Amino acid sequence: MERVGAQLANPTRDVAVGDVMIIRPGEKIPTDGVVLDGRSAVDESLATGESIPVEKEPGSSVLGSTVNHSGALRVRATGVGEDTFLSNVIRLVEEAQASKVPIQEFADRVTAIFVPVILVVALAAFAGWFVVPGVFTEAARWASGFIPWVNPELGRLSLALYAAVAVLVIACPCALGLATPTALMVGTGLGATRGVLIRDGAAVQTLDRADTLVFDKTGTLTRGQPRVVEVLVPAGPTSADAEARLLAFAAAVEDASEHPLARAVVEEARGRGIPFSRASGVEARVGMGIVGEVEGQRVSVGSARLLREEGIPEEDVAEVERRFRDAARTIAWVAAGGRLLGAIAIADPVKEDARETLLELSRRGFRTVMLTGDHEAVAAAVAEHLGIDDFRAGLLPADKVDAVRQLRAHGRTVAFVGDGINDAPALKAADVGIAVGTGTDIAIEAADVTLVQGDLRSVLRATKLARATFRKIRENLFWAYVYNVVAIPVAFLGLLHPVLAEAAMALSSISVVTNANRLRRARL
Repeated sequence: MERVGAQLANPTRDVAVGDVMIIRPGEKIPTDGVVLDGRSAVDESLATGESIPVEKEPGSSVLGSTVNHSGALRVRATGVGEDTFLSNVIRLVEEAQASKVPIQEFADRVTAIFVPVILVVALAAFAGWFVVPGVFTEAARWASGFIPWVNPELGRLSLALYAAVAVLVIACPCALGLATPTALMVGTGLGATRGVLIRDGAAVQTLDRADTLVFDKTGTLTRGQPRVVEVLVPAGPTSADAEARLLAFAAAVEDASEHPLARAVVEEARGRGIPFSRASGVEARVGMGIVGEVEGQRVSVGSARLLREEGIPEEDVAEVERRFRDAARTIAWVAAGGRLLGAIAIADPVKEDARETLLELSRRGFRTVMLTGDHEAVAAAVAEHLGIDDFRAGLLPADKVDAVRQLRAHGRTVAFVGDGINDAPALKAADVGIAVGTGTDIAIEAADVTLVQGDLRSVLRATKLARATFRKIRENLFWAYVYNVVAIPVAFLGLLHPVLAEAAMALSSISVVTNANRLRRARL
């Protein structure tokens, strides 16, 4: 480890945020961090469930407890102790396992009255056999022909005690109490190993009955790594000087933003070797763009709506917009000093697994919807390519919330999948929010389910996990109820030996736990 320029052989427990660690091939990375120097492949299967090592280079993030494979890395620690990714995973799993699924509330109500009811049934069995033994003795005499432990010749008191004790022993609230938490514990644990982190057990039941999946576009359906594909300036031949001036102003403002589209503009300017100054008074306009002061001029970069608010003439925007109309690209308009400088076309390719995953989700009965702040042409092109059932474009964060609420008002159970700060309100507004792991901390904090990997297969994996887990919960509750409904009358009639009743009671709990553990073999 390096600290204040010197190399130290410190134990990993002494690592603090900001320390620089040297991770050699084959060593485990002790804390979360960011790579400063070196290139290597890191086994992140513990965190993501993905067996293929992930390539790391300067600027890449690494997770604590993952294993460095091929090359030495210098890593600056960014999270230690309880602030590491692994610690957060453990906390989320523990919270989910301690939470209750709504269906468990019914089981809890039954369990709460179970003991008093069983005491009444046991007293009724004793009274029936002791006070009016005739009816019961005849049944016992018939059963004694094929059940060896039934002896109708015993006295009334013995037979009454025999039946009452059998009822008390065979009745088993344990199986009812174990049915839900055991399946939930196994399911959330399995999800953690496959990169699906469930924050709240109730999300399992909600996701199981979800029928509509709503997706954000940028960073969720697309790679979130957009690049500039074209720069246009107003009427007249496009000149390199005009493009350079436009990019310089745009990059100066966008450099203050972490939005993927902003990073694309900055990288384009740097790639062309265009110098740009630092903007002041930068202000983000949620869902529209960003504004700031550059070289004494007010610069606006964003949607056409932002330019209208900034007083840019509508006809100037329309003239350039016509040249983009048929291009399925995101447009960032640039204005400075009250004049339109032009527009930047940015393309963000869809994720490789997006089309296949969305088609599979549709085959499984989900209705798919895309909500985006992008313009209509881009949204239509992406929706058509991916086979999405419906889409809405040009939305602000509040519009996305309204769209989710409208779907719910029409009786839909909605799961929203997003990754950005602007998705956090919609994640909260949905019946269940799903944040992809490449997203912001705010989006992840607002979600009920977090997908460690950024690929869309994880969404499919999460739906499979929810359905498999809730299926086990239903199976466990069914068998727990059936056991008691069948076994208690048999004991009441004196046909069950108390020792066998005790064994059956234990087996009922064991069967519930065993059935829950079968979930570990579920194919996600």
